[in-house]
Amino acid sequence: MSHRLYLEQFGNIHALPVLHYRMEFAHLVREAVERVKPDCIAIELPATLEAPFLRGIRRLPEVSVLTYVVKPAKPVGTEDTQTVYLLIEPADPLVEAGRLALERDIPLSLVDVDLDDYPAHSESLPDSYAVQRIGIKSYYEEFVRACGTSIPGREDLRREKGMAFRLQQLSKTCERVLFVCGMAHLGRVKKFFLTRQAAPLERVKRENVRLFNLHPDSCGEVLAEYPFLSAVYEMRRGPLPEELPEGGVSLRKRFNVLELIAGGKRDIPEEEALRASVTRSARRVGGEGEMPDRQRINFRLFQESSRHYRQETGEPVHIWQKRAFSRFSRNYALASGRLLPDLYQLLASARGCVDDNFAYALFRLATFSPWQRESADIPTLRLRPEDICGGSRRIRFRPRAQRQAKGLSHLRFLKRRREKRPGEWLEGFNDSAVCSYPPEDLLIEDYGGFLKKKGAKQLSEEQSRVEPFTVSMLDGIDMRETIRNLHEGRIYVRENQRIKGEAGAVVVIFDEDRGGSRFPYLMTWLGEHEQESDMAFYATPPADNIVGPGISRCEYGGFLLSYPPRRMLDVWRDGDYAFANGKAEVLLLAALDYSPEKYVIYAAARPPRSYFKQTASRLGKQIVYVPIGSLSPVKLKKLRVFHVLFGRDKREIAKDYVW
Repeated sequence: MSHRLYLEQFGNIHALPVLHYRMEFAHLVREAVERVKPDCIAIELPATLEAPFLRGIRRLPEVSVLTYVVKPAKPVGTEDTQTVYLLIEPADPLVEAGRLALERDIPLSLVDVDLDDYPAHSESLPDSYAVQRIGIKSYYEEFVRACGTSIPGREDLRREKGMAFRLQQLSKTCERVLFVCGMAHLGRVKKFFLTRQAAPLERVKRENVRLFNLHPDSCGEVLAEYPFLSAVYEMRRGPLPEELPEGGVSLRKRFNVLELIAGGKRDIPEEEALRASVTRSARRVGGEGEMPDRQRINFRLFQESSRHYRQETGEPVHIWQKRAFSRFSRNYALASGRLLPDLYQLLASARGCVDDNFAYALFRLATFSPWQRESADIPTLRLRPEDICGGSRRIRFRPRAQRQAKGLSHLRFLKRRREKRPGEWLEGFNDSAVCSYPPEDLLIEDYGGFLKKKGAKQLSEEQSRVEPFTVSMLDGIDMRETIRNLHEGRIYVRENQRIKGEAGAVVVIFDEDRGGSRFPYLMTWLGEHEQESDMAFYATPPADNIVGPGISRCEYGGFLLSYPPRRMLDVWRDGDYAFANGKAEVLLLAALDYSPEKYVIYAAARPPRSYFKQTASRLGKQIVYVPIGSLSPVKLKKLRVFHVLFGRDKREIAKDYVW
């Protein structure tokens, strides 16, 4: 939809009203330059900052921070000072205006008045996304109608009269002047321009104005537009990037066996994968030359985060989760008076509608700035949210502990451990012995006990009988049968038959892996103590996802639990099971072979072949089939991921890397 550029004109001044640090208005500056073709561009910044400001613009797309110290008016005897931070980021209309002036060799004039004691303003303005739908003219008219009656402060009037004076001077030497100014000031600047103004009394030089490179870790918290959105805008300033092939770089830390043995070193392609996501998104949020659609950018952020989430966890984001995310985030935004959710609201929606790992994937991509580096040609500065005036909200990601933060951003970092240097984690694979992570062992043992109880209850219900009430209530009233035969006027009662024997081995099949390539890792583990079962499973290979020094993240395709421990041989090399058709059937045969009890629990998407029921009968066993769809998907999702540790010494540090 057209955003219909609107310029306020007085004399030969073409003024564009903007909101600072909003991507939509940065794009409107580009359109204004194309339409007006100005001889000069004037922006709402003081001339005392011109040299460092222009240097920061030349560093783009790297984000810079311009700092200086002011001494606000204080009671006599106080010497308090305050540091001002001016962020030079791509999606700001004033920065875009200065950048275009340098790129096109157009004279740039900074026309604002430099004040020490300018007060902080907190204004409630409509969502800038409205410009995408109703256009800048309608947006500005509504702004004037709502805020035009407010009484300006003394400092505002000084600044506006000073800007009007400098515009009068520029209008004498330039044929067409493009003036980029905040909406709150433009109306009065226009009024003052039409009358003669005197040169303002102001500071003509400011000492100790410094320019810093913003540390990459600070980008997600202090930038007004979150880095992913700024990066998409930056890539769309020029020709659209080339379409990338589907698939591309994975976020998994993949190594082959020889690399693990030799401790080979190579870069983990996380940054490359994140950059590819930004590039793909830049092509798909609008045609070339169009204003980037913030709603589409949010959608692409969700889509690319889903891609990374599946690469890391093996779990897809289902359509119902996507639908719930869209509805929840929309309603959350509307409840706070916004058209579209901000990054905090996107993260809260991702955590609530999918899970914490997906929220982290979205957070990592949303706060990724492709061009920002820790080392630069100027000093690097870390900014915390509390360094910048503003409100904050906190969000907790489990299992990481929260860290308090205040400031403009509504985020706090989730610090998942990363390699300090390429190949550092491979140094932990010097122990050939592998073991499990004890908290995950407890989880899977508890779930095995739950399935045994569920199987026993299911058998009991299958063998129960219902009859009309005569002399005994038996095991209680059967409400369903009573209501079904309400016309008879009789009460029906249920008798649950007690099964003989107990449930022994448990088999859970997440994926039968009929192709045989997704879960090639075959392992048989013996219980380490009397309270732990023997276990056989097939899973993704440990070398496919390295998450720590000697720590691999894997996903079960299926597993078998058999108690008591230390009885199971390697089921994957047992010739007695060679006739099995697939890994799932090998586990079921082993369960029938090793189970000391009569009943074997088999949870899978579909029941076993009838042949296995006959085999179980000949062995004096019975297979109790539990449809996996009847089990909690949240619990199964948590259960399916496990970690392989190369050496028992890794158990002490695993808590810092397991997620």
